[in-house]
Amino acid sequence: MATVEQAQGLSKDERWPAIAADWTATRDTLQMWTQIVGKLKVALSPFQNQLWHTALHPTGRGLTTQPIPYDDGVFETSFDFLDHNLVIVTSSGGRKVVPLYERTVASFYEEVMGCLASLGIDVRINTKPQEVPNPIPFDQDTTHGSYDADAVNRFFRAMSASASVMWKHKSRFTGKASPVHFFWGSFDLTTTRHSGERAAIPPGRDYIYRVAENEANWAAGFWPGSGPIEYAAYYAYVIPEPEALSRAMIEPVGAVWNAAMREFILPYEAVRSSADPEASLMAFLESTYARGAELGKWDRNRLEISEVPTPRHKVAA
Repeated sequence: MATVEQAQGLSKDERWPAIAADWTATRDTLQMWTQIVGKLKVALSPFQNQLWHTALHPTGRGLTTQPIPYDDGVFETSFDFLDHNLVIVTSSGGRKVVPLYERTVASFYEEVMGCLASLGIDVRINTKPQEVPNPIPFDQDTTHGSYDADAVNRFFRAMSASASVMWKHKSRFTGKASPVHFFWGSFDLTTTRHSGERAAIPPGRDYIYRVAENEANWAAGFWPGSGPIEYAAYYAYVIPEPEALSRAMIEPVGAVWNAAMREFILPYEAVRSSADPEASLMAFLESTYARGAELGKWDRNRLEISEVPTPRHKVAA
């Protein structure tokens, strides 16, 4: 039987590509572009718990807002990292395409907002970037303007391969859980599981933390790196952090506890260079969740199933 990789004509290295070492400028520009698009959801999408309404979602070609309500219809804005376009479509048949190339954030912002206006979508967003140091308003940002199409495509393929494993890992968990989605503020692909218990909010935490982390949860994701870790990596953490979590035995080899971040970290390179990247990532997801749930005294019998139900075969007439 042909494997998924064989059916798609992709080798392991193509499905799990090396992340370009010199793509930092492109990464930072792309993050600003995703923030512009993501803030359309903040402005117009109905609220969902844990701020899930603000996230972008992976597609077979990039990232999408999914349909956003507007007037009597909807519109959707999608990044295409194969043809390198931003595509805006409306339920009334409108369509605009914004090319992705080396251009400033200010130029990108101006064209996106102009395209929305020409489609009859009157929307205003907060132009100040979130969760980044030294934020420059989008309409004034002529600092970030890099776009390496090959590097973006490599990141997209790594993200897609990671998302497939993360979705599979969700299969046996039946409690409250997020989709596998992309938060543009922190610029990471992530998923969370919730125990059903509330979590205390430490004094002084910001709005995002107060709304997104107010329940006991395990979270894991894929992040291209920045700040304390300037390389692509997987992470996992538990809120509230159980005692002794930092000393828990985690798989696979290469996964470590980062005391400053209070998270387990597994370099992407360790996964992609392993004999079986899918199994390596699955081991990280499952071991961090299992140790966190056990130490946090989650009711796993209530939250998990032992096997995934399958449809009954039709009885021949």
